[in-house]
Amino acid sequence: MSPDKKKKLNILRKKLDLLDNKLIKLIKIRTNLVKEVLKLKTYKHEIVDKKRISLILKNIKKKSIKNNIDPKITNKIWKNMILSYIDYERRNFKKK
Repeated sequence: MSPDKKKKLNILRKKLDLLDNKLIKLIKIRTNLVKEVLKLKTYKHEIVDKKRISLILKNIKKKSIKNNIDPKITNKIWKNMILSYIDYERRNFKKK
């Protein structure tokens, strides 16, 4: 790789790192909201809402297309995020 390309690569990586820092802050906010949602659930079977998951993924696809983002990327990200939060809720469920 040429020195010029390496410099550009480093600049882009720094921008990605800054964006990652912002994403971490957003994930913390989302996690706190999920904690509040979990407090409202009485039974463990309420953790997975297939209709809501389907609606979320459909909306993300529409927004991705509208914003010229490959919907396969956002679909994978959101599916993994949803699955991660389902796991989080199951691990932290404290009721009957």
